[in-house]
Amino acid sequence: MKFLDLARVHIRSGGGGAGCVSFRREKYVEYGGPDGGDGGRGGDVWAEAVEGLNTLIDFRYQQHFFAKSGQHGMGSQMTGRSGDDKVLRVPVGTEILEEDEETPIADLTEPGQRVLLAKGGNGGWGNLHFKTSTNRAPRKANPGQPGVERTIWLRLKLIADAGLVGLPNAGKSTFLATVSNARPKIADYPFTTLHPNLGVVGVDGREFVMADIPGLIEGASEGRGIGDRFLGHVERCSVLLHLVDGTSEDVASDARTILTELDAYSPVLMSKPRVTALNKIDALDDQTIAERHAALETELGTPVHMMSSVARQGVTEVLRALRSEIAPTRHSTDDESDAPWQP
Repeated sequence: MKFLDLARVHIRSGGGGAGCVSFRREKYVEYGGPDGGDGGRGGDVWAEAVEGLNTLIDFRYQQHFFAKSGQHGMGSQMTGRSGDDKVLRVPVGTEILEEDEETPIADLTEPGQRVLLAKGGNGGWGNLHFKTSTNRAPRKANPGQPGVERTIWLRLKLIADAGLVGLPNAGKSTFLATVSNARPKIADYPFTTLHPNLGVVGVDGREFVMADIPGLIEGASEGRGIGDRFLGHVERCSVLLHLVDGTSEDVASDARTILTELDAYSPVLMSKPRVTALNKIDALDDQTIAERHAALETELGTPVHMMSSVARQGVTEVLRALRSEIAPTRHSTDDESDAPWQP
C-alpha cells in the first residue's frame, strides 16, 4: 500500500428539494384547497476519523464527494425524502484545511471524531404553507436551497509518541527495525527512507509508538531534500530522538544542522523534549568515541547517550529515556491496562 499524506478533494452538499404546488381534488370533497408538500433536505458532507487507516491513498483515486439532493415535495402534503449524507473516512491524525492550504478547519485526533464540512440545503415550502384567510388557493412554492461546494485539503500527521530525526544514514531505520517489528528499507546509501514508518516499541513492560521520517539535510526548510515534507508527522510526538552518526568526522556540525532545520520549520519542534544519541559506536575505537561524545555534549549542552543499533549497545537505556519523556496522559504508570497480557 502506498503512503500518501496530502490530498486535495472537492466536496458538495446536497441541495434541498423544491416545494410542490398541488390542490386536493377528490370526489365528494366539497372544499379541496392546497396540499403541496415541502421538499426534502439535502445531505451533508462529514469527515470522520476511523481506526485501521494510516494513509490518504484512497483520496488519490477519488477526489470528488457529492452528497445526495433532497427529493421534491409532492401532493397530498407529502414531504420529499431527505438526501443521504456523504462521509469521508480519514485516518486518525488528519488535519483538514481550506483551499489556501493554510487555514485550519478541523483536526481529527481521536477515533470516531466527526466534523461537518458542508451543510445540505433546506427543502422549499409547498403551497400549503402560503395559505391565508385571503389567499385560499396559493399557487406559490419555494425552491430548495442549493448545496455548498468547496475544495479542501486533507493533511495526515501520524500520531506517535516518539519521533526519529537525523541526517540521512544516521541509522534511524536500523534503530526502528531493531526495537520494533517494523521493517523499513535499510541500505548503505542516503535517502533509503522515502516515507514515514511506524513501529510499536516495548521496554520494561510498556509500549509506545515510534515514527521514523526521511532524513533531513542542510537547507531542508528551504525545500532541499524530502525530509521537510514529513516533519509534520513528528509535530504530534511527545519526544524526539535525535540520532547522530558517530562515524561522521564532525558530529557537532551534523547535530547543529538538524537543530537549525527543526527551528526553521517550526518553533514547536524545538520546544519538544529531545533525547540525543551518538549512534554506530560499534564502528569506532574507545578514544574516538570519547572525543566525539565530548564534542557533541559541548555543542549541545545536554547529556548524550552512546549506542549501536546493530550491536544493540545502549539501546535499552535510550528507550527508557524516551519513555520517561512521553506525556503521562498517554501512558500513565498507574494504568494497569498497559501491562503485557499474561495467561
